[in-house]
Amino acid sequence: MLFPRPAFNGMDPNRQTLNEIVQLARDNNKILHSMRRSAFFWGFMKFLVYMILFAAPIWFYLTYVSGTLDQMVTTINKMQGTAAQAEQKFDGFQTLVKDFREKLPAFMQANGGASSTQQ
Repeated sequence: MLFPRPAFNGMDPNRQTLNEIVQLARDNNKILHSMRRSAFFWGFMKFLVYMILFAAPIWFYLTYVSGTLDQMVTTINKMQGTAAQAEQKFDGFQTLVKDFREKLPAFMQANGGASSTQQ
């Protein structure tokens, strides 16, 4: 016997091959289902991470920065109003000084004549 025949063990070789193919298909199916579950889970996790990265700055702004920023804007507006009032008063003071300087020579001449007669 040059070419020995494979042992049957009471089973048809085609049947044995078909059983191996069925077993491999089941294993393959389990692996594919596992991969699909894993892909869905990690896709969902990635979505959550991006949502957190997008929503966290908005939440931080609304929770902490918004109130402080509103107070700062209100304070700046008050300061600008106070500066405008001070500018108006300073303009009034400048007008008063200008009027005083215009009247000062007349006052000095009136006093100057009186002081020269007293000497």
